[in-house]
Amino acid sequence: MGRELRCMSQTTMTIRIDDGLKRDFDKVCADLGMPMSTAINIFAKKVVREKRIPFEVSVDPFYSETNIKALKKSIEQIKSGKTVEMSLEDLEG
Repeated sequence: MGRELRCMSQTTMTIRIDDGLKRDFDKVCADLGMPMSTAINIFAKKVVREKRIPFEVSVDPFYSETNIKALKKSIEQIKSGKTVEMSLEDLEG
């Protein structure tokens, strides 16, 4: 009572991706011995099977509200001349 092989129809999917990211992704896939389409299919099958993104997706803490406020404050201090210029050696000393 083995599994019955099903012949599934295929479709084409078009996505937009940064040129550099595509080039790097293609190289990694080639190093793994598979075309990019196989890697995308593996990802899609895992998402469908697990009904979730199969890795952690999080927001870069650099863009947190607290950090953005601190950056804006620093920019205003720079613009208003309220800064002191020191070298790294001076700060470490």
